Amino acid sequence: MAHIQLKNITKVFGDHTALKNLDLEIADGEFFVLLGETGAGKTTTLRIVAGLEKPTEGKVFIDGVDVGDWGAAERDVALVLQQYSLYPRYTVRQNLEFPLKSKIRRIEPAEIAERVARAAKTLRIEHLLDRKTDKLSGGEMQRVSIGRAIVRKPRVFLMDEPLSALDAKLREALRTELKNIQMNLGQTFLFVTHDQIEAMSMGDKIGVLNHGHLVQVGTPAEIYNNPKNTFVARSVGSPPMNLVHGHLAANRVVVETGGFELPYAGPIAAEGRPLTFGIRPEDIVLEPGAPVTARVHDVENHGVEKVVTLRVGETTLHATAPARTKLEMDQDVAFAWNPQKVAVFDRHTGINLTHAG
Repeated sequence: MAHIQLKNITKVFGDHTALKNLDLEIADGEFFVLLGETGAGKTTTLRIVAGLEKPTEGKVFIDGVDVGDWGAAERDVALVLQQYSLYPRYTVRQNLEFPLKSKIRRIEPAEIAERVARAAKTLRIEHLLDRKTDKLSGGEMQRVSIGRAIVRKPRVFLMDEPLSALDAKLREALRTELKNIQMNLGQTFLFVTHDQIEAMSMGDKIGVLNHGHLVQVGTPAEIYNNPKNTFVARSVGSPPMNLVHGHLAANRVVVETGGFELPYAGPIAAEGRPLTFGIRPEDIVLEPGAPVTARVHDVENHGVEKVVTLRVGETTLHATAPARTKLEMDQDVAFAWNPQKVAVFDRHTGINLTHAG
């Protein structure tokens, strides 16, 4: 296990600044997810922790030791990538044994066999041990890649979008397995993804990265319920938080493009000032007699619930409704929102004025 700390990390590639003054701390035994869009700097951060890239500025600490001059092998980290790093002509067993047979490690054959057996049991690939890896499915190959990392017993697991090449059902299954493996091993995981569902379902902590800047770090609940700005609000939640422009007047939100207003019960008093208001789809309620009328623009049936797109004037809102709710396209429906769940953002900076902490 290991405690990781990045202090004031900047990484420049030519004219491009990939990371800027990044401070990050990952606790010993924590499953930390770095969430960001393509080009946000996620993989660069991972490679700097691994020792595959040197920061332009800043320091990397593992267990309080400055490892800036250490190579990847000395840092004792294990990488699991989106592309399967396997030897196709080797069997699964040979692939799992390979990282343990280097001259540096000098591990006895009996211990190698025991580690391989344990990893295979953990990943449920015991029946595949004597099969060539070029005969495996994508999910099986990714399990073997993870197994190659597990057998080494590294201090840190670094995972760069390891599930993104898999189909949706398999991704869901491996998300659960990976989280269980991390909990059973008690190891430190740094997991990089652009998928907010992966981040929310797996992470003990999430760091949201935007163009090389770490915008917010928190538990999934903190990130979801208390986004620091509009970027984070849009980054988590499916569908994401509704954001509408308006202003406050007498404890009511006046939505400019929708031509409607609804009550506000939050702590911010900024009447007349241009603001952006955020409300989660589950905090919009469809019910007869509610104060605002909207037209149903779209309905997505998600099984346990429906995601409804509403149009009010020029404003589009997403709401969730129970699966039993009967809704049709172009139907008029009445809605309200929970006035205590409205987030208030500065229109110009995007900063959450109701953010706590």
